[in-house]
Amino acid sequence: MAMTLSTKQKQFLKGLAHHLNPVVMLGNNGLTEGVLAEIDNALAYHELIKVKIAGADRETKRLIIDAILRETKASEVQIIGHILVLYRPNEEPQIQLPRK
Repeated sequence: MAMTLSTKQKQFLKGLAHHLNPVVMLGNNGLTEGVLAEIDNALAYHELIKVKIAGADRETKRLIIDAILRETKASEVQIIGHILVLYRPNEEPQIQLPRK
Protein backbone atom coordinates (compact mmCIF):
# COMPACT_ATOMS: atom_id res chain seq x y z
CA MET A 1 0.00 0.00 0.00
CA ALA A 2 1.38 3.39 -1.00
CA MET A 3 1.71 5.93 1.75
CA THR A 4 -0.46 9.03 1.65
CA LEU A 5 1.59 12.21 1.45
CA SER A 6 0.43 15.46 2.99
CA THR A 7 0.61 18.68 0.95
CA LYS A 8 3.60 19.79 3.02
CA GLN A 9 5.42 16.52 2.32
CA LYS A 10 4.63 16.74 -1.40
CA GLN A 11 6.01 20.29 -1.54
CA PHE A 12 9.20 19.09 0.20
CA LEU A 13 9.62 16.19 -2.26
CA LYS A 14 8.92 18.44 -5.27
CA GLY A 15 11.79 20.63 -4.13
CA LEU A 16 14.12 17.64 -3.89
CA ALA A 17 12.97 16.27 -7.26
CA HIS A 18 13.37 19.57 -9.10
CA HIS A 19 17.00 18.98 -10.10
CA LEU A 20 16.57 15.25 -10.90
CA ASN A 21 16.58 13.88 -14.42
CA PRO A 22 14.19 11.09 -15.44
CA VAL A 23 15.80 7.72 -14.64
CA VAL A 24 13.24 5.65 -16.56
CA MET A 25 11.67 6.57 -19.89
CA LEU A 26 8.64 4.83 -21.34
CA GLY A 27 8.77 4.59 -25.11
CA ASN A 28 6.45 3.28 -27.80
CA ASN A 29 6.24 -0.16 -26.17
CA GLY A 30 4.41 1.35 -23.20
CA LEU A 31 4.54 -0.22 -19.77
CA THR A 32 6.31 -3.59 -19.96
CA GLU A 33 7.49 -5.96 -17.22
CA GLY A 34 11.06 -4.76 -17.84
CA VAL A 35 10.10 -1.11 -17.42
CA LEU A 36 8.20 -1.88 -14.21
CA ALA A 37 11.21 -3.79 -12.86
CA GLU A 38 13.47 -0.86 -13.74
CA ILE A 39 11.15 1.61 -11.95
CA ASP A 40 11.02 -0.71 -8.93
CA ASN A 41 14.84 -0.98 -8.82
CA ALA A 42 15.27 2.79 -9.19
CA LEU A 43 12.79 3.41 -6.34
CA ALA A 44 14.58 0.88 -4.13
CA TYR A 45 17.86 2.67 -4.74
CA HIS A 46 16.85 6.36 -4.89
CA GLU A 47 13.43 6.56 -3.14
CA LEU A 48 12.55 9.64 -5.24
CA ILE A 49 12.62 9.34 -9.05
CA LYS A 50 11.27 10.88 -12.23
CA VAL A 51 9.72 8.78 -14.99
CA LYS A 52 9.16 10.17 -18.48
CA ILE A 53 6.04 8.90 -20.23
CA ALA A 54 6.41 9.82 -23.89
CA GLY A 55 3.82 9.88 -26.63
CA ALA A 56 0.72 8.84 -24.70
CA ASP A 57 -2.57 10.73 -24.77
CA ARG A 58 -4.04 11.94 -21.48
CA GLU A 59 -6.27 8.92 -20.77
CA THR A 60 -3.58 6.38 -21.68
CA LYS A 61 -1.04 8.26 -19.58
CA ARG A 62 -3.37 8.17 -16.55
CA LEU A 63 -3.85 4.40 -16.98
CA ILE A 64 -0.07 3.91 -17.20
CA ILE A 65 0.49 6.04 -14.08
CA ASP A 66 -2.18 4.15 -12.13
CA ALA A 67 -0.58 0.84 -13.14
CA ILE A 68 2.88 2.05 -12.06
CA LEU A 69 1.53 3.23 -8.69
CA ARG A 70 -0.34 -0.04 -8.16
CA GLU A 71 2.56 -2.32 -9.12
CA THR A 72 5.38 -0.44 -7.34
CA LYS A 73 3.32 0.69 -4.31
CA ALA A 74 4.89 4.12 -4.76
CA SER A 75 3.27 7.49 -4.07
CA GLU A 76 2.61 10.03 -6.80
CA VAL A 77 4.29 13.30 -5.89
CA GLN A 78 3.68 15.31 -9.05
CA ILE A 79 2.93 15.13 -12.76
CA ILE A 80 4.23 17.85 -15.05
CA GLY A 81 3.56 17.25 -18.73
CA HIS A 82 5.09 13.86 -19.50
CA ILE A 83 7.14 13.66 -16.29
CA LEU A 84 5.91 11.67 -13.29
CA VAL A 85 7.62 12.08 -9.90
CA LEU A 86 7.41 9.00 -7.65
CA TYR A 87 8.36 8.45 -4.01
CA ARG A 88 8.64 5.22 -2.05
CA PRO A 89 10.56 5.11 1.23
CA ASN A 90 13.06 2.29 1.83
CA GLU A 91 13.11 0.11 4.94
CA GLU A 92 15.60 2.64 6.32
CA PRO A 93 14.52 5.91 4.66
CA GLN A 94 17.27 8.13 3.21
CA ILE A 95 14.90 11.10 2.84
CA GLN A 96 13.55 12.56 6.07
CA LEU A 97 10.04 13.81 5.34
CA PRO A 98 8.63 16.73 7.33
CA ARG A 99 5.86 15.80 9.73
CA LYS A 100 2.35 16.01 8.30
